Amino acid sequence: MSEYYTLKVAGLERKLPICEVNEHLDIAGFVMFSDVELTVACAEALLKKVPKFDVIVTAESKGIPLAYEMSRQVGGGMRYIVARKMPKLYMRDPISVDVRSITTAADQKLWLDRNEADYLKGKRILVVDDVISTGESLEALDKLVAYAEGNIVAQAAVLAEGDAAKRTDIVFLEELPLFFK
Repeated sequence: MSEYYTLKVAGLERKLPICEVNEHLDIAGFVMFSDVELTVACAEALLKKVPKFDVIVTAESKGIPLAYEMSRQVGGGMRYIVARKMPKLYMRDPISVDVRSITTAADQKLWLDRNEADYLKGKRILVVDDVISTGESLEALDKLVAYAEGNIVAQAAVLAEGDAAKRTDIVFLEELPLFFK
């Protein structure tokens, strides 16, 4: 097998390193950090596919550049809210949910500050991530939004990995294959 997978997305091409998850599975490592051209292009392409929304919610950390850029492109003071991986000192009465990601070895939690949760109440929420694979991170974000009484209008990602590409409840730009050994 090649060391890289060639991804074509939003009119751009990138070579992604093949990374071992376990003895049976490899994935193509997709990281938007520091790739401004890719982030801008993917944000623009996703915004053309999603319905009208009031606020973006994403998980720390790989979804942050995409959420920021989508918010910036929408303009008008559009907010994006980041569910944090750990509670922070500034958080007041935070809420949390459990999450397990394919790219993280241990179980985690996602946290929202009470003020952020209150801000989501009654708003049209666009949940955004870089890659949807198992759907665990997405489910955790959905639970946080539901707890905050926000209304999810769409769930979007740059890539849908493996079986996630068969889902009809998500918006994505391209499929990312899994590599079984």
